[in-house]
Amino acid sequence: MWREFREFAMRGNVIDLAVGIIIGAAFTTIVNSLVNDLIMPPLGLLIGGVDFSNFFVTLKGGSHATLEAAKAAGAVTMNYGLFINAVIRFVIVAFAIFILVKQINRLKTEEPAAEPPELPRQEVLLAEIRDLLKARA
Repeated sequence: MWREFREFAMRGNVIDLAVGIIIGAAFTTIVNSLVNDLIMPPLGLLIGGVDFSNFFVTLKGGSHATLEAAKAAGAVTMNYGLFINAVIRFVIVAFAIFILVKQINRLKTEEPAAEPPELPRQEVLLAEIRDLLKARA
């Protein structure tokens, strides 16, 4: 059983998957910083200096000025501002993956189309006879 596990773990696909997960985790950190630190502050400033992460609706537990205060008080909230941040993060990640896949596809070299095989002599002769008969009619 140990040998089978070792063979499975050392397959190329498993190693590639592990590398992809590690790079994905690092990329997530970068995207989160991009959204939270670079995109959302100017966007919030454009709409009146509002922090998107503090957009929420209190369902139960009274009124609170910030999301942190509502959570500290144990209020039940719908955090649509955090959802907006998550959607923006998703769009950025999806666009980055799109660009990456597009570039990888550009780097792939297309194999030239194989030439069709030569027809047997019988078929060539039959095609010539057919063409001669068509020309007579």
